[in-house]
Order: sequence, then structure tokens, then C-alpha cells
Amino acid sequence: MSLVAKLKRPGPNGFGYGSTAEDVTRGLDLSGRTILITGCNSGIGQESFRVLAARGAHIIAAARTVEKAERAAAEVGARDQATPVACELSDPESVEACARTLTGVGRPIDVLMLNAGIMALPKVQTTHGLELQFFTNHIGHALLTDRLMGLLSDEARVVVLSSTAHQRTPKGGIDFQNLDGSRGYDAWKFYGQSKLANLLYARELARRLEGTGKTVNAVHPGVIKTGLARHLNPFAAGLFAAFSPLLLKSVPQGAATQCYVAVHPEAAEISGAYFADCNPAESSAHGRDPVLARQLWDETERILNRVTGGGG
Repeated sequence: MSLVAKLKRPGPNGFGYGSTAEDVTRGLDLSGRTILITGCNSGIGQESFRVLAARGAHIIAAARTVEKAERAAAEVGARDQATPVACELSDPESVEACARTLTGVGRPIDVLMLNAGIMALPKVQTTHGLELQFFTNHIGHALLTDRLMGLLSDEARVVVLSSTAHQRTPKGGIDFQNLDGSRGYDAWKFYGQSKLANLLYARELARRLEGTGKTVNAVHPGVIKTGLARHLNPFAAGLFAAFSPLLLKSVPQGAATQCYVAVHPEAAEISGAYFADCNPAESSAHGRDPVLARQLWDETERILNRVTGGGG
């Protein structure tokens, strides 16, 4: 059997590499459910928006600007099922304003899909004294989750977009002494560090929510040709394009795992797991390290207190 054929075999639940978001939600009626999706205006975020709205869910569509969120709602034909909001994850004030708006609306959230992210910035960029990928992919989402915790319904699901890239990180997994990149920067290792942070955050939040009815899981969507690849150098971009038909998932396939974890009945009781191809998978050793997860949690709380002035 070829490598591609092995990859595309379905898993124990009947879904796998080749499944799409439509496949894993077929037959589900999501009427009455509210799902917040960050990065709703492109790639797998927009596909998740389209499919989950088509199944009847109301989508809190979060993008960098309200205009982008509104445009996404129009493009997927879900204007009447969407609440567009601005949420610039690299800007704590924007994240907190988003949370305040939603708290004012008071609509319980059944799924928090932390989908947005940036990847492999060619040169180190910082905000609030931290490398931009770490801040955007992890800190921004941690702040949003913290501020929306009171809105989560009793059986809410938090779905955190990680990546198999979490296996490629600085030594030790999270380099707490170099979170700003000033002591050396590697685009892919810092991206991997941010994705490991997503995974560890999901594990630790799941532990802290044990017994509440709420679940938290991390997902690897697959390697997908989306706008995230815009920062690749010309050689890497050429390889990316050449192998797309063979090894890269389509956007509908890439959205499948997070949609499965978000709404499928079979995933309702699973928490603290790492999913790939719509099935639980094994992460790196760092991704399973509870000590590292708690260290990251503590550091994240310190960062959030600093960048928000300790506000709650």
C-alpha cells in the first residue's frame, strides 16, 4: 500500500485524512447552538463557518476587523446566522473589547473554536515584548478564552488549533528565556513553539475544567495550502505547490478535524486530547508534559496580567 493510501485510510470512527467538514457534520442539526470562530474570514476558519452555519448553528464570526467578518458572512451565505465581531489577537485591547461586546450580548457560547493564527514569519517581529507568533497564536487566544469563560455553556467545547509543527521547537519545547526572539530566531521553530503552546494550553485548561462538563481539545488540521503559506521563501513555496496534489489537504479536508471535535456526538466526552485526521493522535513528548503545561500556564497568567494591567 502506498504512503498516500495509508494516510487516507479512515480511522476507528470512520473518518480520516480524506474526510471533509461536510462529511463529519452530515446529518447533524446544530440549530440553537452558538459557535465562535476566530479567523473566520479565510482558509479552514471560513470553511468551518460555512459548514457549521449550513448545519444550523449561529456563528460568532471573529476576524481582525468587523468588515472582514461581515464579508465572510456574506461570502458563505450566513448573514442572518452570524454575529460579526472584531478580534485582533495581537492587540489585547481589541481582544478585551470583543469579549466585552459578547458579554453584553449575553449569548451562551457552545463552541469556542480558536482557529486563527500566523505562520513562519521570515523575520522576528514583536509585540508587547514577545515574539509575534507566540503572542498571536497563544497569548491572544488565552486572553479571549479567559474573558469568555463565564459565557461558556455547561457542555461547551473549546477547540484549539495546534499543528504537527509542535514537534519542531527550541530546546526544551518552550524557551521561556527567549520569548521575544532576541537571543536567536528561527521562523519554523518559533512557529512550532507557538503551536506547542496551543497544545499545552489545551491540555492544562482541560485539566482545570475536569468535572465541569466542558471539554478542551487540540487539533492538527493537516498540511493545507492556505494563506498561511504566504511567508514561505520562493524555493519552499515551489515545493509546497509541487506536492499540493499528492500530500496536502484541501481546505474542506483541513476543516474536518476541528469541526468533528467541535460538534460530533462521539467527541462529546473526550477532553485533553490531541486530534489529527478526526481521530485522537499521539503528540510529541513535550506535548504530553504536564509540568511544562503548568509552567506555560503560570507564565501565560503573568503575561496576561502585564499586558492587560491586571484587569479581569
